[in-house]
Amino acid sequence: MNRVTDVSALKEQYDLVVVGAGPAGLSAAATAAELGLSVLLADENPAPGGQIYRAVTTTPVQRREVLGEDYWRGQPIVQRFERSAADYAARTTVWTVGRTELMSGGEGFEVGVSADGQARLIDARHVILATGALERPMPIPGWTLPGVMTAGAAQIALKSAGIVPDGRVVLAGCGPLLYLLASQLQSAGANIVAVLDTTERGNALAAAGALPDFLLSPYLAKGLKLMLAARRKLRFVGGVTGLRAEGEGRVKQVVVERGSARETIACDMLLLHQGVIPNVNMTSAVGCEQVWDEQGHCWAPKLDAWFGASVPGISIAGDGAGIGGAESAALRGEVAALEAARRVGRIDEADRDRRAASVRATLARAMRGRRFLDVLYRPAKAFLAPKDAATVVCRCEEVTAGQLRETTRKLGVQGPNQMKTFLRCGMGPCQGRLCGPTVTEIIAEERGVAPAEVGYYRLRPPVKPVTLGELANLPKTEAAVKAVCR
Repeated sequence: MNRVTDVSALKEQYDLVVVGAGPAGLSAAATAAELGLSVLLADENPAPGGQIYRAVTTTPVQRREVLGEDYWRGQPIVQRFERSAADYAARTTVWTVGRTELMSGGEGFEVGVSADGQARLIDARHVILATGALERPMPIPGWTLPGVMTAGAAQIALKSAGIVPDGRVVLAGCGPLLYLLASQLQSAGANIVAVLDTTERGNALAAAGALPDFLLSPYLAKGLKLMLAARRKLRFVGGVTGLRAEGEGRVKQVVVERGSARETIACDMLLLHQGVIPNVNMTSAVGCEQVWDEQGHCWAPKLDAWFGASVPGISIAGDGAGIGGAESAALRGEVAALEAARRVGRIDEADRDRRAASVRATLARAMRGRRFLDVLYRPAKAFLAPKDAATVVCRCEEVTAGQLRETTRKLGVQGPNQMKTFLRCGMGPCQGRLCGPTVTEIIAEERGVAPAEVGYYRLRPPVKPVTLGELANLPKTEAAVKAVCR
Protein backbone atom coordinates (compact mmCIF):
# COMPACT_ATOMS: atom_id res chain seq x y z
CA MET A 1 0.00 0.00 0.00
CA ASN A 2 1.24 3.45 -0.91
CA ARG A 3 -0.24 6.08 1.40
CA VAL A 4 -0.75 9.33 -0.55
CA THR A 5 -1.02 12.38 1.70
CA ASP A 6 -1.10 15.06 -1.02
CA VAL A 7 -3.71 14.85 -3.79
CA SER A 8 -1.25 16.49 -6.18
CA ALA A 9 0.82 13.29 -5.91
CA LEU A 10 -2.00 11.11 -7.23
CA LYS A 11 -1.64 9.64 -10.69
CA GLU A 12 -3.61 11.20 -13.51
CA GLN A 13 -5.27 7.88 -14.31
CA TYR A 14 -5.97 4.57 -12.59
CA ASP A 15 -7.42 1.33 -13.88
CA LEU A 16 -9.70 1.33 -10.83
CA VAL A 17 -10.80 3.90 -8.28
CA VAL A 18 -12.49 2.52 -5.16
CA VAL A 19 -14.54 4.85 -2.98
CA GLY A 20 -14.76 3.81 0.68
CA ALA A 21 -12.34 1.86 2.90
CA GLY A 22 -14.75 -0.46 4.67
CA PRO A 23 -14.53 -4.25 4.23
CA ALA A 24 -15.93 -4.08 0.67
CA GLY A 25 -13.60 -1.32 -0.49
CA LEU A 26 -10.53 -2.81 1.17
CA SER A 27 -11.15 -6.26 -0.32
CA ALA A 28 -11.94 -4.83 -3.77
CA ALA A 29 -8.79 -2.71 -3.82
CA ALA A 30 -6.57 -5.54 -2.58
CA THR A 31 -8.02 -8.07 -5.04
CA ALA A 32 -7.64 -5.70 -8.01
CA ALA A 33 -4.10 -4.69 -7.07
CA GLU A 34 -3.10 -8.34 -6.70
CA LEU A 35 -4.32 -8.88 -10.28
CA GLY A 36 -2.06 -6.09 -11.53
CA LEU A 37 -4.49 -3.19 -11.83
CA SER A 38 -3.41 0.30 -10.85
CA VAL A 39 -5.74 1.12 -7.95
CA LEU A 40 -6.65 4.17 -5.90
CA LEU A 41 -8.66 3.71 -2.70
CA ALA A 42 -10.08 7.03 -1.42
CA ASP A 43 -11.75 7.36 1.96
CA GLU A 44 -12.80 10.22 4.24
CA ASN A 45 -11.62 8.61 7.46
CA PRO A 46 -8.09 8.86 8.89
CA ALA A 47 -7.66 5.07 8.96
CA PRO A 48 -9.13 2.11 7.07
CA GLY A 49 -12.01 -0.01 8.39
CA GLY A 50 -15.26 1.73 7.49
CA GLN A 51 -18.00 1.75 10.13
CA ILE A 52 -18.03 -1.87 11.24
CA TYR A 53 -14.22 -2.06 11.51
CA ARG A 54 -13.74 1.62 12.28
CA ALA A 55 -10.26 2.41 13.66
CA VAL A 56 -9.47 -1.31 13.93
CA THR A 57 -5.74 -0.52 13.56
CA THR A 58 -5.75 2.55 15.81
CA THR A 59 -8.53 2.13 18.41
CA PRO A 60 -7.58 2.87 22.02
CA VAL A 61 -9.99 0.11 23.13
CA GLN A 62 -7.60 -2.79 23.62
CA ARG A 63 -9.75 -5.17 25.67
CA ARG A 64 -10.98 -7.45 22.90
CA GLU A 65 -14.13 -8.44 24.78
CA VAL A 66 -15.46 -4.86 24.75
CA LEU A 67 -15.93 -4.62 20.99
CA GLY A 68 -16.26 -8.38 20.41
CA GLU A 69 -14.37 -10.84 18.24
CA ASP A 70 -16.33 -9.91 15.11
CA TYR A 71 -14.80 -6.43 15.24
CA TRP A 72 -11.23 -7.74 15.31
CA ARG A 73 -11.86 -9.80 12.16
CA GLY A 74 -11.26 -6.55 10.34
CA GLN A 75 -7.53 -6.67 11.07
CA PRO A 76 -6.59 -9.31 8.45
CA ILE A 77 -8.72 -7.50 5.85
CA VAL A 78 -6.79 -4.28 6.50
CA GLN A 79 -3.47 -6.15 6.57
CA ARG A 80 -4.16 -7.73 3.19
CA PHE A 81 -4.83 -4.29 1.73
CA GLU A 82 -1.67 -2.88 3.33
CA ARG A 83 0.39 -5.59 1.59
CA SER A 84 -1.03 -4.59 -1.80
CA ALA A 85 0.41 -2.09 -4.30
CA ALA A 86 -2.71 0.11 -4.23
CA ASP A 87 -2.56 3.86 -3.58
CA TYR A 88 -4.45 4.88 -0.45
CA ALA A 89 -5.75 8.42 0.07
CA ALA A 90 -7.12 8.84 3.60
CA ARG A 91 -9.02 11.94 4.81
CA THR A 92 -10.04 12.39 1.17
CA THR A 93 -13.54 13.28 -0.03
CA VAL A 94 -14.88 12.03 -3.34
CA TRP A 95 -17.41 14.64 -4.45
CA THR A 96 -18.19 13.67 -8.04
CA VAL A 97 -17.94 10.78 -10.49
CA GLY A 98 -18.84 11.42 -14.12
CA ARG A 99 -18.29 10.09 -17.62
CA THR A 100 -15.26 11.38 -19.51
CA GLU A 101 -12.96 10.60 -22.41
CA LEU A 102 -9.76 9.20 -20.96
CA MET A 103 -6.43 10.80 -21.74
CA SER A 104 -5.16 7.35 -22.77
CA GLY A 105 -8.11 6.86 -25.11
CA GLY A 106 -11.54 5.31 -24.70
CA GLU A 107 -14.27 6.17 -22.24
CA GLY A 108 -14.00 6.13 -18.49
CA PHE A 109 -14.79 8.29 -15.49
CA GLU A 110 -13.59 11.55 -14.05
CA VAL A 111 -13.43 11.32 -10.26
CA GLY A 112 -13.32 14.51 -8.19
CA VAL A 113 -11.32 14.18 -4.97
CA SER A 114 -10.51 16.73 -2.29
CA ALA A 115 -8.17 16.78 0.72
CA ASP A 116 -6.64 19.52 2.86
CA GLY A 117 -8.20 22.26 0.76
CA GLN A 118 -6.90 20.88 -2.54
CA ALA A 119 -8.98 19.22 -5.26
CA ARG A 120 -8.07 16.99 -8.19
CA LEU A 121 -9.85 15.31 -11.06
CA ILE A 122 -8.62 11.75 -11.56
CA ASP A 123 -9.36 9.54 -14.56
CA ALA A 124 -10.51 5.97 -13.91
CA ARG A 125 -11.28 3.14 -16.31
CA HIS A 126 -13.59 1.54 -13.73
CA VAL A 127 -15.09 2.71 -10.43
CA ILE A 128 -16.27 0.66 -7.45
CA LEU A 129 -18.49 2.54 -5.02
CA ALA A 130 -18.19 0.97 -1.56
CA THR A 131 -19.89 3.75 0.37
CA GLY A 132 -21.64 1.43 2.80
CA ALA A 133 -24.81 1.98 4.76
CA LEU A 134 -26.53 4.74 6.71
CA GLU A 135 -28.58 4.45 9.85
CA ARG A 136 -32.22 4.75 8.96
CA PRO A 137 -33.57 8.07 10.31
CA MET A 138 -35.68 7.75 13.46
CA PRO A 139 -37.38 11.13 13.92
CA ILE A 140 -39.26 11.27 17.21
CA PRO A 141 -40.43 14.31 19.18
CA GLY A 142 -37.36 15.79 20.86
CA TRP A 143 -34.73 13.97 18.79
CA THR A 144 -32.96 17.28 18.10
CA LEU A 145 -32.24 17.83 21.82
CA PRO A 146 -28.59 17.69 22.91
CA GLY A 147 -27.95 14.26 24.39
CA VAL A 148 -29.99 12.47 21.72
CA MET A 149 -27.91 10.83 19.02
CA THR A 150 -27.83 7.75 16.84
CA ALA A 151 -26.52 4.46 18.14
CA GLY A 152 -23.99 4.44 15.30
CA ALA A 153 -22.57 7.78 16.42
CA ALA A 154 -22.02 6.40 19.92
CA GLN A 155 -20.30 3.38 18.41
CA ILE A 156 -18.01 5.63 16.36
CA ALA A 157 -17.00 7.50 19.53
CA LEU A 158 -16.28 4.24 21.33
CA LYS A 159 -14.24 2.64 18.54
CA SER A 160 -12.26 5.66 17.42
CA ALA A 161 -11.63 7.41 20.74
CA GLY A 162 -12.66 5.02 23.52
CA ILE A 163 -15.37 7.47 24.61
CA VAL A 164 -18.09 6.02 26.85
CA PRO A 165 -21.25 8.07 27.59
CA ASP A 166 -21.55 9.54 31.07
CA GLY A 167 -24.69 9.26 33.18
CA ARG A 168 -27.82 7.25 32.50
CA VAL A 169 -28.04 5.86 28.97
CA VAL A 170 -31.17 4.63 27.20
CA LEU A 171 -31.08 2.83 23.83
CA ALA A 172 -34.21 2.71 21.69
CA GLY A 173 -35.20 1.18 18.37
CA CYS A 174 -34.84 -2.20 16.69
CA GLY A 175 -32.35 -4.39 14.91
CA PRO A 176 -29.26 -6.48 15.72
CA LEU A 177 -27.03 -3.40 16.13
CA LEU A 178 -29.12 -2.34 19.12
CA TYR A 179 -28.11 -5.52 20.96
CA LEU A 180 -24.50 -5.25 19.80
CA LEU A 181 -24.06 -1.65 20.92
CA ALA A 182 -25.81 -2.28 24.23
CA SER A 183 -23.36 -5.12 24.87
CA GLN A 184 -20.33 -3.06 23.80
CA LEU A 185 -21.26 -0.02 25.90
CA GLN A 186 -22.11 -2.13 28.92
CA SER A 187 -18.75 -3.93 28.66
CA ALA A 188 -17.01 -0.55 28.38
CA GLY A 189 -18.62 0.61 31.63
CA ALA A 190 -21.66 2.63 30.49
CA ASN A 191 -24.68 2.87 32.81
CA ILE A 192 -27.45 1.55 30.56
CA VAL A 193 -30.75 1.94 32.40
CA ALA A 194 -33.01 0.54 29.65
CA VAL A 195 -33.14 -0.82 26.10
CA LEU A 196 -36.46 0.06 24.45
CA ASP A 197 -37.41 -2.37 21.67
CA THR A 198 -39.79 -0.96 19.02
CA THR A 199 -40.00 -4.20 17.01
CA GLU A 200 -43.62 -4.89 16.01
CA ARG A 201 -44.98 -8.12 17.46
CA GLY A 202 -46.45 -9.16 14.13
CA ASN A 203 -43.02 -9.22 12.50
CA ALA A 204 -42.14 -12.61 13.98
CA LEU A 205 -45.09 -14.24 12.24
CA ALA A 206 -44.24 -12.53 8.94
CA ALA A 207 -40.65 -13.75 9.21
CA ALA A 208 -41.64 -17.38 9.90
CA GLY A 209 -41.34 -18.35 6.23
CA ALA A 210 -37.63 -17.45 6.29
CA LEU A 211 -36.96 -19.28 9.56
CA PRO A 212 -35.59 -22.55 8.03
CA ASP A 213 -32.75 -20.69 6.29
CA PHE A 214 -32.06 -18.69 9.43
CA LEU A 215 -31.76 -21.84 11.54
CA LEU A 216 -29.01 -23.05 9.20
CA SER A 217 -27.24 -19.71 8.99
CA PRO A 218 -24.21 -18.33 10.86
CA TYR A 219 -26.49 -15.64 12.30
CA LEU A 220 -28.31 -18.05 14.62
CA ALA A 221 -25.62 -18.99 17.16
CA LYS A 222 -24.02 -15.56 17.06
CA GLY A 223 -27.32 -13.71 17.45
CA LEU A 224 -28.64 -15.91 20.26
CA LYS A 225 -25.42 -15.58 22.22
CA LEU A 226 -25.44 -11.80 21.89
CA MET A 227 -29.16 -11.47 22.71
CA LEU A 228 -29.08 -13.75 25.75
CA ALA A 229 -25.98 -12.05 27.17
CA ALA A 230 -27.53 -8.59 26.77
CA ARG A 231 -30.89 -9.59 28.24
CA ARG A 232 -29.25 -11.16 31.30
CA LYS A 233 -27.45 -7.94 32.18
CA LEU A 234 -29.79 -5.18 31.01
CA ARG A 235 -33.41 -4.12 31.31
CA PHE A 236 -35.26 -4.64 28.01
CA VAL A 237 -38.68 -3.10 27.40
CA GLY A 238 -40.51 -4.67 24.46
CA GLY A 239 -43.64 -3.70 22.56
CA VAL A 240 -42.77 0.01 22.46
CA THR A 241 -45.20 1.90 20.18
CA GLY A 242 -44.24 5.51 20.90
CA LEU A 243 -41.26 7.57 22.10
CA ARG A 244 -40.72 11.18 23.10
CA ALA A 245 -37.49 12.79 24.30
CA GLU A 246 -38.02 15.61 26.79
CA GLY A 247 -35.85 18.15 28.57
CA GLU A 248 -34.87 21.81 28.85
CA GLY A 249 -31.61 22.51 27.05
CA ARG A 250 -30.80 18.79 26.78
CA VAL A 251 -32.55 15.46 27.12
CA LYS A 252 -33.61 14.63 30.67
CA GLN A 253 -36.12 11.85 30.14
CA VAL A 254 -37.80 9.69 27.55
CA VAL A 255 -41.55 9.02 27.57
CA VAL A 256 -42.29 5.45 26.49
CA GLU A 257 -45.66 4.30 25.16
CA ARG A 258 -46.65 0.65 25.02
CA GLY A 259 -50.14 0.71 23.61
CA SER A 260 -52.24 2.56 26.21
CA ALA A 261 -49.55 2.25 28.91
CA ARG A 262 -47.04 5.05 29.47
CA GLU A 263 -43.75 5.21 31.39
CA THR A 264 -41.19 7.95 31.89
CA ILE A 265 -37.52 6.98 32.17
CA ALA A 266 -34.93 9.51 33.34
CA CYS A 267 -31.79 9.60 31.21
CA ASP A 268 -28.77 11.72 30.30
CA MET A 269 -28.34 10.24 26.84
CA LEU A 270 -30.78 8.64 24.40
CA LEU A 271 -29.37 6.55 21.55
CA LEU A 272 -31.74 5.87 18.63
CA HIS A 273 -31.50 3.14 16.01
CA GLN A 274 -33.93 1.46 13.62
CA GLY A 275 -31.64 -0.48 11.35
CA VAL A 276 -29.39 0.47 8.47
CA ILE A 277 -30.11 1.12 4.79
CA PRO A 278 -27.85 1.42 1.72
CA ASN A 279 -26.20 4.81 1.27
CA VAL A 280 -27.54 5.66 -2.20
CA ASN A 281 -26.46 9.31 -2.41
CA MET A 282 -23.31 8.79 -4.46
CA THR A 283 -24.79 6.02 -6.59
CA SER A 284 -27.84 8.18 -7.36
CA ALA A 285 -25.72 11.21 -8.24
CA VAL A 286 -23.68 9.08 -10.66
CA GLY A 287 -26.94 8.16 -12.40
CA CYS A 288 -27.28 4.55 -11.26
CA GLU A 289 -30.84 3.26 -11.32
CA GLN A 290 -32.43 2.71 -7.89
CA VAL A 291 -35.18 0.24 -7.04
CA TRP A 292 -37.46 0.03 -4.02
CA ASP A 293 -36.55 -2.90 -1.77
CA GLU A 294 -39.83 -3.88 -0.14
CA GLN A 295 -38.15 -6.38 2.15
CA GLY A 296 -35.67 -3.87 3.53
CA HIS A 297 -38.11 -0.96 3.13
CA CYS A 298 -35.47 1.20 1.46
CA TRP A 299 -33.98 2.21 -1.88
CA ALA A 300 -31.12 0.17 -3.29
CA PRO A 301 -29.20 0.23 -6.59
CA LYS A 302 -30.22 -2.08 -9.42
CA LEU A 303 -27.31 -4.48 -9.96
CA ASP A 304 -26.32 -7.42 -12.11
CA ALA A 305 -24.77 -10.69 -10.92
CA TRP A 306 -21.32 -9.06 -10.69
CA PHE A 307 -22.57 -6.03 -8.74
CA GLY A 308 -22.45 -3.89 -11.85
CA ALA A 309 -24.78 -0.89 -11.81
CA SER A 310 -26.98 0.39 -14.63
CA VAL A 311 -24.11 2.74 -15.60
CA PRO A 312 -21.51 0.57 -17.41
CA GLY A 313 -18.16 0.72 -15.66
CA ILE A 314 -19.64 1.43 -12.21
CA SER A 315 -19.83 -1.34 -9.61
CA ILE A 316 -21.37 -1.12 -6.14
CA ALA A 317 -20.12 -3.40 -3.40
CA GLY A 318 -20.80 -3.94 0.27
CA ASP A 319 -23.83 -2.70 2.17
CA GLY A 320 -24.26 0.08 -0.38
CA ALA A 321 -25.46 -2.70 -2.69
CA GLY A 322 -27.94 -4.03 -0.11
CA ILE A 323 -27.55 -4.78 3.58
CA GLY A 324 -25.65 -7.99 4.24
CA GLY A 325 -23.11 -7.36 6.99
CA ALA A 326 -19.33 -7.14 7.17
CA GLU A 327 -18.45 -10.66 6.00
CA SER A 328 -20.63 -10.47 2.91
CA ALA A 329 -19.39 -6.92 2.20
CA ALA A 330 -15.80 -8.11 1.90
CA LEU A 331 -16.83 -10.98 -0.38
CA ARG A 332 -18.93 -8.71 -2.61
CA GLY A 333 -15.94 -6.41 -2.90
CA GLU A 334 -13.86 -9.30 -4.24
CA VAL A 335 -16.52 -10.26 -6.79
CA ALA A 336 -16.83 -6.67 -8.01
CA ALA A 337 -13.03 -6.40 -8.33
CA LEU A 338 -12.85 -9.55 -10.46
CA GLU A 339 -15.37 -8.08 -12.88
CA ALA A 340 -13.42 -4.80 -12.93
CA ALA A 341 -10.27 -6.74 -13.82
CA ARG A 342 -12.12 -8.42 -16.67
CA ARG A 343 -13.46 -5.11 -18.00
CA VAL A 344 -10.02 -3.51 -18.13
CA GLY A 345 -8.52 -6.60 -19.80
CA ARG A 346 -6.38 -8.05 -17.00
CA ILE A 347 -8.25 -11.38 -16.92
CA ASP A 348 -10.69 -13.04 -19.29
CA GLU A 349 -14.22 -14.19 -18.52
CA ALA A 350 -13.22 -17.79 -17.84
CA ASP A 351 -10.53 -16.73 -15.36
CA ARG A 352 -12.97 -14.36 -13.67
CA ASP A 353 -15.55 -17.11 -13.26
CA ARG A 354 -12.98 -19.60 -11.95
CA ARG A 355 -11.63 -17.17 -9.36
CA ALA A 356 -15.13 -16.12 -8.29
CA ALA A 357 -16.57 -19.61 -7.77
CA SER A 358 -15.34 -20.18 -4.23
CA VAL A 359 -15.99 -16.55 -3.26
CA ARG A 360 -19.59 -16.81 -4.44
CA ALA A 361 -20.12 -20.05 -2.49
CA THR A 362 -18.86 -18.42 0.70
CA LEU A 363 -21.00 -15.36 0.00
CA ALA A 364 -24.13 -17.49 -0.36
CA ARG A 365 -23.46 -19.04 3.05
CA ALA A 366 -22.81 -15.63 4.62
CA MET A 367 -26.10 -14.23 3.28
CA ARG A 368 -28.17 -17.22 4.36
CA GLY A 369 -30.76 -16.21 6.92
CA ARG A 370 -30.55 -12.49 6.08
CA ARG A 371 -34.17 -12.31 4.93
CA PHE A 372 -35.38 -13.48 8.36
CA LEU A 373 -33.58 -10.60 10.08
CA ASP A 374 -34.81 -8.04 7.55
CA VAL A 375 -38.44 -9.03 8.05
CA LEU A 376 -38.19 -9.53 11.83
CA TYR A 377 -36.67 -6.09 12.38
CA ARG A 378 -38.65 -4.19 9.80
CA PRO A 379 -39.36 -0.79 11.43
CA ALA A 380 -42.84 0.04 12.64
CA LYS A 381 -44.84 2.52 10.55
CA ALA A 382 -45.16 4.85 13.54
CA PHE A 383 -41.39 5.45 13.42
CA LEU A 384 -41.04 5.53 9.63
CA ALA A 385 -43.49 8.42 9.22
CA PRO A 386 -43.99 10.39 12.47
CA LYS A 387 -47.54 11.54 13.25
CA ASP A 388 -46.55 14.32 15.65
CA ALA A 389 -46.81 17.49 13.55
CA ALA A 390 -44.04 19.30 15.45
CA THR A 391 -41.44 16.56 14.93
CA VAL A 392 -38.52 17.87 12.88
CA VAL A 393 -37.82 15.65 9.87
CA CYS A 394 -35.26 17.68 7.88
CA ARG A 395 -32.82 18.88 10.53
CA CYS A 396 -30.77 20.99 8.09
CA GLU A 397 -33.75 23.15 7.05
CA GLU A 398 -35.90 22.54 10.17
CA VAL A 399 -38.85 21.14 8.22
CA THR A 400 -41.43 19.36 10.37
CA ALA A 401 -43.65 16.35 9.73
CA GLY A 402 -46.68 18.63 9.91
CA GLN A 403 -45.32 20.90 7.17
CA LEU A 404 -44.61 17.90 4.95
CA ARG A 405 -48.09 16.45 5.42
CA GLU A 406 -49.87 19.77 4.93
CA THR A 407 -47.87 20.62 1.79
CA THR A 408 -48.56 17.18 0.33
CA ARG A 409 -52.32 17.56 0.91
CA LYS A 410 -52.80 21.19 -0.08
CA LEU A 411 -50.39 21.44 -3.00
CA GLY A 412 -50.69 17.90 -4.33
CA VAL A 413 -47.00 17.09 -3.96
CA GLN A 414 -46.14 13.90 -5.80
CA GLY A 415 -42.61 13.23 -4.55
CA PRO A 416 -39.49 14.43 -2.68
CA ASN A 417 -38.11 16.51 -5.56
CA GLN A 418 -41.27 18.56 -5.80
CA MET A 419 -41.34 18.88 -2.00
CA LYS A 420 -37.79 20.20 -2.12
CA THR A 421 -38.88 23.17 -4.23
CA PHE A 422 -41.54 24.13 -1.66
CA LEU A 423 -39.81 23.47 1.66
CA ARG A 424 -36.07 23.08 0.84
CA CYS A 425 -35.94 19.70 2.58
CA GLY A 426 -32.92 17.75 1.34
CA MET A 427 -31.02 20.91 0.34
CA GLY A 428 -28.84 21.20 3.46
CA PRO A 429 -25.32 19.94 4.13
CA CYS A 430 -26.43 16.31 4.56
CA GLN A 431 -28.03 16.31 1.08
CA GLY A 432 -31.04 14.35 2.30
CA ARG A 433 -29.20 11.60 4.14
CA LEU A 434 -31.10 12.30 7.37
CA CYS A 435 -34.49 13.17 5.92
CA GLY A 436 -34.80 11.46 2.53
CA PRO A 437 -36.29 8.12 3.66
CA THR A 438 -38.75 9.84 6.02
CA VAL A 439 -39.88 12.38 3.41
CA THR A 440 -40.63 9.55 1.00
CA GLU A 441 -42.59 7.65 3.68
CA ILE A 442 -44.68 10.68 4.69
CA ILE A 443 -45.58 11.62 1.11
CA ALA A 444 -46.49 7.99 0.35
CA GLU A 445 -48.69 7.78 3.44
CA GLU A 446 -50.47 11.05 2.66
CA ARG A 447 -51.05 10.05 -0.97
CA GLY A 448 -52.08 6.51 -0.06
CA VAL A 449 -49.53 4.91 -2.40
CA ALA A 450 -46.41 2.76 -2.06
CA PRO A 451 -43.03 4.47 -1.47
CA ALA A 452 -41.85 3.01 -4.78
CA GLU A 453 -44.36 5.26 -6.57
CA VAL A 454 -43.21 8.35 -4.68
CA GLY A 455 -39.51 8.00 -5.51
CA TYR A 456 -36.45 9.60 -3.96
CA TYR A 457 -34.43 12.80 -4.21
CA ARG A 458 -32.81 13.50 -7.55
CA LEU A 459 -29.21 13.94 -6.50
CA ARG A 460 -26.48 15.70 -8.45
CA PRO A 461 -22.79 16.35 -7.84
CA PRO A 462 -21.08 17.61 -5.82
CA VAL A 463 -22.33 14.91 -3.48
CA LYS A 464 -20.16 16.24 -0.65
CA PRO A 465 -19.31 19.89 0.09
CA VAL A 466 -16.42 21.35 -1.89
CA THR A 467 -15.33 24.99 -1.72
CA LEU A 468 -15.29 27.45 -4.60
CA GLY A 469 -11.59 27.92 -3.92
CA GLU A 470 -10.92 24.22 -4.46
CA LEU A 471 -12.88 24.26 -7.72
CA ALA A 472 -11.14 27.43 -8.92
CA ASN A 473 -7.71 25.98 -8.18
CA LEU A 474 -8.27 22.65 -9.89
CA PRO A 475 -5.27 21.82 -12.10
CA LYS A 476 -6.08 22.78 -15.70
CA THR A 477 -5.07 20.72 -18.68
CA GLU A 478 -3.81 22.46 -21.78
CA ALA A 479 -6.89 21.34 -23.67
CA ALA A 480 -9.18 22.82 -20.98
CA VAL A 481 -7.38 26.18 -21.08
CA LYS A 482 -7.64 26.34 -24.86
CA ALA A 483 -11.35 25.44 -24.70
CA VAL A 484 -12.05 28.39 -22.38
CA CYS A 485 -9.89 30.87 -24.35
CA ARG A 486 -11.51 30.21 -27.69
